[in-house]
Amino acid sequence: MENIRLGFVGVGGMGQMAHLRNYLTIPGCTVAAIAEIRPQTARLVADRHGIAGVYADHREMLAKEQLDGVVASQQFGHHAALLPEIYPHVRRVLTEKPLCINADVGAKLVTAAAAAGCTHMVGYHKRSDPATIWAKAKIAELTASGRLGKLTYVRILMPAGDWIANGRIGLLSANDKPAGPSPESEPRPSDLDEATYKKYVDFVNYYIHQVNLMRHLIGGPYQVTYAEKTGVLLAVESAAGIAGTIEMTPYRTTIDWQEEALVCFEKGWVRLTLPAPLATNRAGTVEVYSDPDGGPPERTSPTLPWVHAMRQQALNFVAVCRGEIAPPCAAAEAVEDLRIARDYIRLRFGV
Repeated sequence: MENIRLGFVGVGGMGQMAHLRNYLTIPGCTVAAIAEIRPQTARLVADRHGIAGVYADHREMLAKEQLDGVVASQQFGHHAALLPEIYPHVRRVLTEKPLCINADVGAKLVTAAAAAGCTHMVGYHKRSDPATIWAKAKIAELTASGRLGKLTYVRILMPAGDWIANGRIGLLSANDKPAGPSPESEPRPSDLDEATYKKYVDFVNYYIHQVNLMRHLIGGPYQVTYAEKTGVLLAVESAAGIAGTIEMTPYRTTIDWQEEALVCFEKGWVRLTLPAPLATNRAGTVEVYSDPDGGPPERTSPTLPWVHAMRQQALNFVAVCRGEIAPPCAAAEAVEDLRIARDYIRLRFGV
Protein backbone atom coordinates (compact mmCIF):
# COMPACT_ATOMS: atom_id res chain seq x y z
CA MET A 1 0.00 0.00 0.00
CA GLU A 2 1.32 3.41 -1.00
CA ASN A 3 2.39 5.52 1.98
CA ILE A 4 0.80 8.97 1.91
CA ARG A 5 2.83 11.90 3.26
CA LEU A 6 0.76 14.78 4.58
CA GLY A 7 1.56 18.26 5.77
CA PHE A 8 -0.61 20.34 8.07
CA VAL A 9 -1.07 24.08 7.83
CA GLY A 10 -2.29 25.03 11.29
CA VAL A 11 -2.40 22.81 14.38
CA GLY A 12 -4.62 24.87 16.65
CA GLY A 13 -7.86 23.66 18.21
CA MET A 14 -9.58 22.35 15.07
CA GLY A 15 -6.28 21.43 13.44
CA GLN A 16 -5.42 19.09 16.30
CA MET A 17 -8.74 17.84 17.60
CA ALA A 18 -10.84 17.62 14.43
CA HIS A 19 -8.07 16.59 12.06
CA LEU A 20 -4.54 15.74 13.20
CA ARG A 21 -5.43 13.11 15.79
CA ASN A 22 -7.40 11.18 13.16
CA TYR A 23 -4.59 11.04 10.59
CA LEU A 24 -1.92 9.98 13.08
CA THR A 25 -3.41 6.50 13.41
CA ILE A 26 -4.30 5.73 9.78
CA PRO A 27 -2.17 2.87 8.40
CA GLY A 28 -0.12 3.95 5.42
CA CYS A 29 -0.40 7.65 6.28
CA THR A 30 2.45 9.73 7.69
CA VAL A 31 2.04 13.24 9.02
CA ALA A 32 5.43 14.38 7.79
CA ALA A 33 5.33 18.09 8.60
CA ILE A 34 3.40 20.88 10.25
CA ALA A 35 3.40 24.62 9.57
CA GLU A 36 2.29 26.68 12.56
CA ILE A 37 2.96 30.37 13.23
CA ARG A 38 3.03 29.79 17.01
CA PRO A 39 6.50 28.19 17.40
CA GLN A 40 6.17 26.84 20.95
CA THR A 41 2.80 25.25 20.25
CA ALA A 42 4.21 23.78 17.04
CA ARG A 43 7.06 22.19 18.97
CA LEU A 44 4.71 20.77 21.62
CA VAL A 45 2.58 19.12 18.95
CA ALA A 46 5.55 17.80 16.97
CA ASP A 47 7.28 16.37 20.04
CA ARG A 48 4.13 14.68 21.33
CA HIS A 49 3.35 13.01 18.00
CA GLY A 50 6.81 12.45 16.57
CA ILE A 51 6.38 14.77 13.59
CA ALA A 52 9.75 15.38 11.94
CA GLY A 53 9.15 18.58 9.98
CA VAL A 54 8.28 21.76 11.87
CA TYR A 55 8.02 25.02 9.95
CA ALA A 56 7.17 28.61 10.70
CA ASP A 57 4.76 28.93 7.77
CA HIS A 58 3.31 27.05 4.82
CA ARG A 59 5.73 28.56 2.32
CA GLU A 60 8.76 27.11 4.09
CA MET A 61 7.08 23.72 4.50
CA LEU A 62 6.05 23.49 0.84
CA ALA A 63 9.52 24.52 -0.33
CA LYS A 64 11.27 21.82 1.69
CA GLU A 65 8.89 18.87 1.83
CA GLN A 66 7.64 16.41 -0.78
CA LEU A 67 3.99 15.92 0.18
CA ASP A 68 1.07 14.01 -1.28
CA GLY A 69 -1.48 16.27 0.34
CA VAL A 70 -2.05 19.16 2.71
CA VAL A 71 -4.64 19.56 5.44
CA ALA A 72 -5.08 23.31 5.89
CA SER A 73 -7.16 23.93 9.00
CA GLN A 74 -7.54 27.69 8.84
CA GLN A 75 -10.21 30.32 9.31
CA PHE A 76 -12.23 30.31 6.10
CA GLY A 77 -11.71 34.04 5.66
CA HIS A 78 -8.02 33.28 5.01
CA HIS A 79 -8.61 30.69 2.26
CA ALA A 80 -8.65 33.19 -0.61
CA ALA A 81 -5.10 34.33 0.15
CA LEU A 82 -3.70 31.02 1.40
CA LEU A 83 -4.90 28.37 -1.03
CA PRO A 84 -3.48 29.76 -4.30
CA GLU A 85 -0.07 29.49 -2.62
CA ILE A 86 -0.67 25.81 -1.77
CA TYR A 87 -2.34 24.49 -4.94
CA PRO A 88 0.79 24.47 -7.17
CA HIS A 89 2.79 22.39 -4.67
CA VAL A 90 0.51 19.42 -3.94
CA ARG A 91 -2.05 17.35 -5.79
CA ARG A 92 -4.63 17.27 -2.98
CA VAL A 93 -5.80 19.73 -0.34
CA LEU A 94 -8.37 19.45 2.43
CA THR A 95 -9.81 22.53 4.11
CA GLU A 96 -12.58 23.08 6.60
CA LYS A 97 -15.92 24.30 5.37
CA PRO A 98 -16.88 26.67 3.84
CA LEU A 99 -14.72 27.11 0.77
CA CYS A 100 -14.30 30.82 1.51
CA ILE A 101 -16.65 33.76 2.21
CA ASN A 102 -17.94 34.88 -1.19
CA ALA A 103 -19.08 32.72 -4.10
CA ASP A 104 -17.20 34.79 -6.69
CA VAL A 105 -13.96 34.29 -4.78
CA GLY A 106 -14.79 30.59 -4.45
CA ALA A 107 -15.16 30.28 -8.22
CA LYS A 108 -11.69 31.78 -8.63
CA LEU A 109 -10.29 29.23 -6.18
CA VAL A 110 -11.85 26.41 -8.19
CA THR A 111 -10.22 27.77 -11.34
CA ALA A 112 -6.84 28.14 -9.60
CA ALA A 113 -6.94 24.59 -8.24
CA ALA A 114 -7.82 23.19 -11.66
CA ALA A 115 -5.03 25.15 -13.32
CA ALA A 116 -2.54 23.74 -10.79
CA GLY A 117 -3.85 20.19 -11.16
CA CYS A 118 -4.85 20.11 -7.50
CA THR A 119 -7.95 18.40 -6.10
CA HIS A 120 -9.54 20.45 -3.31
CA MET A 121 -11.75 18.48 -0.89
CA VAL A 122 -13.91 20.65 1.38
CA GLY A 123 -14.44 19.28 4.87
CA TYR A 124 -18.19 18.80 5.08
CA HIS A 125 -17.63 16.02 7.59
CA LYS A 126 -21.35 15.23 8.00
CA ARG A 127 -21.24 13.53 4.60
CA SER A 128 -18.60 11.17 5.99
CA ASP A 129 -20.59 10.11 9.05
CA PRO A 130 -21.44 6.39 8.67
CA ALA A 131 -25.06 7.27 9.42
CA THR A 132 -25.20 9.78 6.57
CA ILE A 133 -23.55 7.30 4.21
CA TRP A 134 -26.09 4.62 5.15
CA ALA A 135 -29.04 7.02 4.94
CA LYS A 136 -27.94 8.35 1.55
CA ALA A 137 -27.75 4.81 0.16
CA LYS A 138 -31.16 3.94 1.62
CA ILE A 139 -32.73 7.10 0.15
CA ALA A 140 -31.27 6.20 -3.26
CA GLU A 141 -32.61 2.64 -2.96
CA LEU A 142 -36.12 3.80 -1.98
CA THR A 143 -36.16 6.43 -4.72
CA ALA A 144 -35.16 3.88 -7.36
CA SER A 145 -37.57 1.17 -6.22
CA GLY A 146 -40.55 3.44 -5.57
CA ARG A 147 -41.57 1.09 -2.74
CA LEU A 148 -42.52 4.03 -0.48
CA GLY A 149 -43.68 6.28 -3.28
CA LYS A 150 -42.07 9.54 -4.31
CA LEU A 151 -39.67 11.59 -2.23
CA THR A 152 -41.79 14.53 -1.01
CA TYR A 153 -39.95 16.60 1.58
CA VAL A 154 -36.65 17.08 3.44
CA ARG A 155 -36.53 18.77 6.86
CA ILE A 156 -33.26 19.58 8.62
CA LEU A 157 -33.29 20.70 12.27
CA MET A 158 -30.17 22.43 13.60
CA PRO A 159 -30.42 23.81 17.15
CA ALA A 160 -27.36 25.49 18.64
CA GLY A 161 -25.77 23.25 21.25
CA ASP A 162 -22.59 21.78 22.68
CA TRP A 163 -20.73 21.10 19.45
CA ILE A 164 -17.41 20.40 21.23
CA ALA A 165 -18.74 17.55 23.44
CA ASN A 166 -15.50 17.31 25.44
CA GLY A 167 -13.67 16.95 22.16
CA ARG A 168 -10.83 19.26 23.15
CA ILE A 169 -9.51 17.09 25.96
CA GLY A 170 -5.80 16.68 25.29
CA LEU A 171 -5.43 19.88 23.24
CA LEU A 172 -1.83 21.06 23.27
CA SER A 173 -1.09 24.78 23.51
CA ALA A 174 1.82 26.82 24.82
CA ASN A 175 -0.39 29.92 24.80
CA ASP A 176 2.30 31.63 22.75
CA LYS A 177 1.67 34.47 20.34
CA PRO A 178 2.13 34.14 16.58
CA ALA A 179 5.69 34.75 15.43
CA GLY A 180 4.50 35.76 11.98
CA PRO A 181 1.49 37.22 10.18
CA SER A 182 -1.69 35.33 9.42
CA PRO A 183 -2.84 35.15 5.79
CA GLU A 184 -4.70 38.19 4.52
CA SER A 185 -8.44 38.17 5.22
CA GLU A 186 -10.96 38.14 2.39
CA PRO A 187 -12.50 41.62 2.00
CA ARG A 188 -16.16 42.39 2.59
CA PRO A 189 -18.14 42.58 -0.66
CA SER A 190 -19.23 46.10 -1.61
CA ASP A 191 -22.94 45.22 -1.82
CA LEU A 192 -23.25 44.38 1.91
CA ASP A 193 -22.98 46.86 4.76
CA GLU A 194 -21.04 45.88 7.88
CA ALA A 195 -24.06 44.73 9.91
CA THR A 196 -25.55 42.60 7.11
CA TYR A 197 -22.15 41.20 6.23
CA LYS A 198 -21.75 40.01 9.83
CA LYS A 199 -25.14 38.25 9.59
CA TYR A 200 -24.01 36.60 6.37
CA VAL A 201 -20.69 35.42 7.82
CA ASP A 202 -22.42 34.11 10.95
CA PHE A 203 -24.86 32.14 8.78
CA VAL A 204 -22.08 30.75 6.60
CA ASN A 205 -19.99 29.80 9.62
CA TYR A 206 -22.75 28.01 11.49
CA TYR A 207 -25.31 26.72 8.99
CA ILE A 208 -23.37 26.06 5.80
CA HIS A 209 -23.15 22.39 6.84
CA GLN A 210 -26.93 22.16 6.66
CA VAL A 211 -27.03 24.04 3.35
CA ASN A 212 -24.67 21.40 1.96
CA LEU A 213 -26.45 18.48 3.62
CA MET A 214 -29.75 19.60 2.10
CA ARG A 215 -28.36 19.19 -1.43
CA HIS A 216 -26.88 15.83 -0.48
CA LEU A 217 -30.18 14.48 0.83
CA ILE A 218 -32.65 16.14 -1.52
CA GLY A 219 -30.71 14.71 -4.43
CA GLY A 220 -29.55 17.72 -6.42
CA PRO A 221 -29.59 21.48 -6.89
CA TYR A 222 -32.16 23.63 -5.12
CA GLN A 223 -33.07 27.27 -4.61
CA VAL A 224 -34.14 29.29 -1.59
CA THR A 225 -37.82 30.18 -1.76
CA TYR A 226 -38.41 31.74 1.66
CA ALA A 227 -36.34 33.26 4.46
CA GLU A 228 -38.20 33.95 7.71
CA LYS A 229 -37.22 37.36 9.03
CA THR A 230 -36.02 36.34 12.51
CA GLY A 231 -33.63 33.77 11.06
CA VAL A 232 -35.32 30.58 12.30
CA LEU A 233 -36.58 29.10 9.00
CA LEU A 234 -35.25 28.74 5.47
CA ALA A 235 -37.43 27.06 2.82
CA VAL A 236 -36.16 25.57 -0.43
CA GLU A 237 -37.36 23.81 -3.57
CA SER A 238 -35.22 21.40 -5.53
CA ALA A 239 -34.86 21.36 -9.29
CA ALA A 240 -37.10 18.28 -9.21
CA GLY A 241 -39.80 20.16 -7.30
CA ILE A 242 -39.13 18.65 -3.85
CA ALA A 243 -39.73 20.96 -0.88
CA GLY A 244 -37.34 21.33 2.02
CA THR A 245 -36.75 23.39 5.14
CA ILE A 246 -33.80 24.15 7.40
CA GLU A 247 -34.79 25.08 10.96
CA MET A 248 -32.05 27.18 12.54
CA THR A 249 -32.00 27.17 16.33
CA PRO A 250 -35.72 27.30 17.10
CA TYR A 251 -34.42 26.33 20.56
CA ARG A 252 -30.97 25.74 22.01
CA THR A 253 -29.36 23.09 24.21
CA THR A 254 -26.48 23.47 26.67
CA ILE A 255 -25.05 19.96 27.12
CA ASP A 256 -26.56 18.16 24.16
CA TRP A 257 -26.58 18.18 20.36
CA GLN A 258 -29.91 17.53 18.60
CA GLU A 259 -29.23 17.86 14.87
CA GLU A 260 -31.40 15.71 12.63
CA ALA A 261 -32.76 15.34 9.11
CA LEU A 262 -36.10 13.84 8.11
CA VAL A 263 -36.38 12.65 4.51
CA CYS A 264 -40.03 11.93 3.67
CA PHE A 265 -41.60 9.67 1.08
CA GLU A 266 -45.30 9.24 0.42
CA LYS A 267 -45.39 6.06 2.50
CA GLY A 268 -42.59 6.45 5.01
CA TRP A 269 -39.43 8.28 5.97
CA VAL A 270 -35.73 8.08 6.77
CA ARG A 271 -34.62 9.94 9.91
CA LEU A 272 -30.94 10.79 10.34
CA THR A 273 -29.56 12.07 13.65
CA LEU A 274 -26.00 13.36 13.89
CA PRO A 275 -23.69 13.69 16.90
CA ALA A 276 -21.80 16.81 17.95
CA PRO A 277 -19.02 17.63 15.47
CA LEU A 278 -16.15 16.87 17.86
CA ALA A 279 -17.72 13.80 19.48
CA THR A 280 -15.45 10.79 18.95
CA ASN A 281 -15.89 7.06 18.32
CA ARG A 282 -19.58 7.26 17.57
CA ALA A 283 -21.60 7.59 14.41
CA GLY A 284 -25.01 9.12 14.03
CA THR A 285 -28.16 7.03 13.94
CA VAL A 286 -30.70 6.18 11.24
CA GLU A 287 -34.31 5.06 11.59
CA VAL A 288 -36.48 3.99 8.65
CA TYR A 289 -40.27 3.97 8.87
CA SER A 290 -42.12 2.19 6.07
CA ASP A 291 -45.86 1.80 5.57
CA PRO A 292 -46.15 0.33 2.07
CA ASP A 293 -49.29 -0.98 0.42
CA GLY A 294 -49.99 -4.59 1.29
CA GLY A 295 -47.77 -4.85 4.36
CA PRO A 296 -47.72 -3.84 8.02
CA PRO A 297 -45.88 -0.64 9.02
CA GLU A 298 -42.40 -1.20 10.43
CA ARG A 299 -39.45 0.70 11.89
CA THR A 300 -35.89 -0.47 11.38
CA SER A 301 -32.47 0.88 12.40
CA PRO A 302 -29.03 -0.29 11.28
CA THR A 303 -26.20 -1.01 13.69
CA LEU A 304 -23.36 1.26 12.59
CA PRO A 305 -19.60 1.08 13.30
CA TRP A 306 -17.90 2.96 16.12
CA VAL A 307 -16.45 5.53 13.74
CA HIS A 308 -17.00 9.27 14.03
CA ALA A 309 -17.44 11.57 11.06
CA MET A 310 -14.07 13.35 11.37
CA ARG A 311 -12.29 9.99 11.48
CA GLN A 312 -14.10 8.75 8.38
CA GLN A 313 -13.41 12.07 6.66
CA ALA A 314 -9.69 11.57 7.31
CA LEU A 315 -9.87 8.05 5.89
CA ASN A 316 -11.67 9.48 2.87
CA PHE A 317 -9.03 12.16 2.28
CA VAL A 318 -6.23 9.59 2.42
CA ALA A 319 -8.19 7.54 -0.14
CA VAL A 320 -8.52 10.68 -2.28
CA CYS A 321 -4.75 11.17 -2.02
CA ARG A 322 -4.27 7.60 -3.28
CA GLY A 323 -6.61 8.25 -6.18
CA GLU A 324 -9.06 5.61 -4.92
CA ILE A 325 -12.15 7.83 -4.59
CA ALA A 326 -13.38 11.27 -5.55
CA PRO A 327 -13.84 13.82 -2.76
CA PRO A 328 -17.21 13.51 -1.00
CA CYS A 329 -17.53 17.26 -1.60
CA ALA A 330 -15.20 19.04 -4.01
CA ALA A 331 -14.61 22.78 -4.17
CA ALA A 332 -16.84 23.31 -7.21
CA GLU A 333 -19.90 22.07 -5.32
CA ALA A 334 -18.94 24.12 -2.26
CA VAL A 335 -19.28 27.29 -4.36
CA GLU A 336 -22.99 26.49 -4.68
CA ASP A 337 -23.34 26.54 -0.89
CA LEU A 338 -22.09 30.13 -0.84
CA ARG A 339 -24.54 31.11 -3.57
CA ILE A 340 -27.40 29.60 -1.56
CA ALA A 341 -26.20 31.51 1.52
CA ARG A 342 -26.13 34.79 -0.39
CA ASP A 343 -29.63 34.16 -1.79
CA TYR A 344 -30.87 33.49 1.75
CA ILE A 345 -29.46 36.80 2.98
CA ARG A 346 -30.95 38.59 -0.02
CA LEU A 347 -34.40 37.19 0.73
CA ARG A 348 -34.16 37.79 4.46
CA PHE A 349 -32.80 41.34 4.39
CA GLY A 350 -33.66 42.54 0.89
CA VAL A 351 -30.05 43.26 -0.08
